[in-house]
Amino acid sequence: MTSAPTATLAAPDLSAAALAEVTAEIAAHAAEHDRTGALPWAGVEAAHRAGLLTATVATRYGGPGLGPRDAARILTAIGEGDASVGLLAANTLNAHAAQAAQPTWAPEVYRRLLLRSAEGPALVNAIRAEPELGAPARGGLPKTTLTRTADGWRLDGHKAYATGGTGLAYHVVWAVTGDERVGHVVVPGDAPGITWVDTWDHVGLRASNTHDVIYRDVAVPADAFVEIPRGADGVYRDPAAAAGPGSFGHPALYIGVARAARSAFAAYARTRVPTALGRPIAETERIQAVAGEIDLQIAQAETLLHGALLRLESGDETLLPQLSLIKVAIGRAVIAATQAAVAALGNPGLSRHHPLERHLRDALCIRVHPPQEDAALISGGRRVLFGN
Repeated sequence: MTSAPTATLAAPDLSAAALAEVTAEIAAHAAEHDRTGALPWAGVEAAHRAGLLTATVATRYGGPGLGPRDAARILTAIGEGDASVGLLAANTLNAHAAQAAQPTWAPEVYRRLLLRSAEGPALVNAIRAEPELGAPARGGLPKTTLTRTADGWRLDGHKAYATGGTGLAYHVVWAVTGDERVGHVVVPGDAPGITWVDTWDHVGLRASNTHDVIYRDVAVPADAFVEIPRGADGVYRDPAAAAGPGSFGHPALYIGVARAARSAFAAYARTRVPTALGRPIAETERIQAVAGEIDLQIAQAETLLHGALLRLESGDETLLPQLSLIKVAIGRAVIAATQAAVAALGNPGLSRHHPLERHLRDALCIRVHPPQEDAALISGGRRVLFGN
């Protein structure tokens, strides 16, 4: 497939100071967006102005062409500001990275996305889960269908957990054709026949707008569908059933959430002076030990993340079977860090007046991203026990 005409997309400044500035700007609006559930456009626009939403666009398309480690640094910085913005950014960066690695979008459609991305935020997400089926990584085929028409396809179906909601510029929809070919179809977010159902009322990531979406007689061109090949045995296996080299965007943003929890814990500990103690609780060994535990868990998560990406970058493929387990370990460390902070502070850590409560709710959401913990452990165990 030929490359789309390029747009001019500047390389972002990934210095620690520049990323910290973006984090602070995004964080300034996070509590309000969490409270209202509105799309976090202020944070999304801040990420766009910094060039972070198009960092993984390939150089042949006029983008910076940044790889997984830089994308991870970006998403950790955004997630530290607002996990919902981080999720929207991760999905968009993943879409551009996938197109950079293996072009599948129709050239003219991707060109339009790049032009929109040069002018303002243009969010993309893979719309995959369904109300009855759940996540496709668990197996099964979608009920969402593509039917041949005289000049393309007609898309019909009901999807769940479609992060980004009405803010999406493009949907990449998982569907099945009449002859049972499975794949993704690229659909503009403003296409006629798309209806949103406001179902998102979640414990965390409340501003991510992860609502249901219904497609009825949505017309798409013939080249919008990209098939996902079945295995040699004829069985369809979902690509998300196991982690791959491009699977670490989501864990990276949640490491940012753990960092935010660490900062909130430290700020509270330095200023909280109980009458009976007469000095900040930060000066007590108990709180110092908790702070050390939080830092240990974050260091573990960051080392697993960047260590795995470095090994993959060097061509070490022996790590591939363990990537799903590494994602699980990162998730455990992120949750342990935030839980330690909340548990040590008691009521203040669970109060809506303190950001730790929001960080804990957001951190718990790391568990929902495939492959989920039980599936990763079973797969890893079978590999150890039976070599498959």
